[in-house]
Amino acid sequence: MAMSKLPVHLGAVRGWHRPLLVNVALMYSLALVSAVGMFVDDRLIMEESVWLKPLKFGFAIGTYALTLSWLLTRLTRGRRLAWWLGTVFAVAGTLDVAAVAFAAANGTFSHFNDNTDAIARTVQTTFQFGVMPLLLVTLVVSVLLLIQRTGDRPTNRALRFGLGLAVASMVVAGWLAGSSGPTARTVTDANGQSVSMVGGHGIGDPDGHGMPVTGWSSTGGDLRVPHFFGLHAIHLLLLVTAILALLATRVTWLRDERVRARLVGIAGLGCTGVFAVLAWQAQRGQSLIHPDRQTLVAFAGVVVFTLLATAAVPSRRPNAAA
Repeated sequence: MAMSKLPVHLGAVRGWHRPLLVNVALMYSLALVSAVGMFVDDRLIMEESVWLKPLKFGFAIGTYALTLSWLLTRLTRGRRLAWWLGTVFAVAGTLDVAAVAFAAANGTFSHFNDNTDAIARTVQTTFQFGVMPLLLVTLVVSVLLLIQRTGDRPTNRALRFGLGLAVASMVVAGWLAGSSGPTARTVTDANGQSVSMVGGHGIGDPDGHGMPVTGWSSTGGDLRVPHFFGLHAIHLLLLVTAILALLATRVTWLRDERVRARLVGIAGLGCTGVFAVLAWQAQRGQSLIHPDRQTLVAFAGVVVFTLLATAAVPSRRPNAAA
């Protein structure tokens, strides 16, 4: 049986979606500039550097755009539509992250800022036109992926689960944004100016006290936790696919792509379970690092299911000739 290639063929980068690659270059450049800014600019918002958010957004959107650029080369049907969708994503993603960087450079809040000054209005307007295209593009690309095969069975399954979770992460983020309780409040930005805030990332504690690096709330739920996991589950699943392909060079029973597809499917179900528990935990106003017994039992259930299902795969592998 012929071995499958690894899911990412880096030699074909020239054929990747160019507007998305431009977006990747811009996002990673912003992340680098923001990293420098954290050391040379001592302004803080909620006890965090004003440049931490653009750094995280630049890296996250850049990584997702890089994945999407590669993914569009895998489509065999609807490629013209996919090219335009990728271009829309590149433009919308650039505008959204530019708004985050613009607010940071001015020492104020980008999200949930309800002020009426020019900076706040500019950011609000950009988000109004830029956020929804990211969701719609991911949704339509997911549909295109569902109606065709874009690679071998394991890669195809990883992409379907990954994009499905990416769409779910964006929907759940919107839903959880309305779960933050009594959120109308006034806070102070890095310039010492009062900012009227409506809504928040935190649930139960709208602003919370951020964890190191991530900034996720340590005193309440945080919609960014399931959003981050769902958005980047595709990278985890593609990594699993690549590892299985490498292991197949030494493990005979992994050489059948149907076996590897089952394992990737189990990983996809496991990721879906983790995502659901993280969303449920956040919705209850519970910090990621302070789970209660119910949350721990739910996580344990996901782990046990994943391990048992994985252990059962070798015994169910096809009786194909070596």
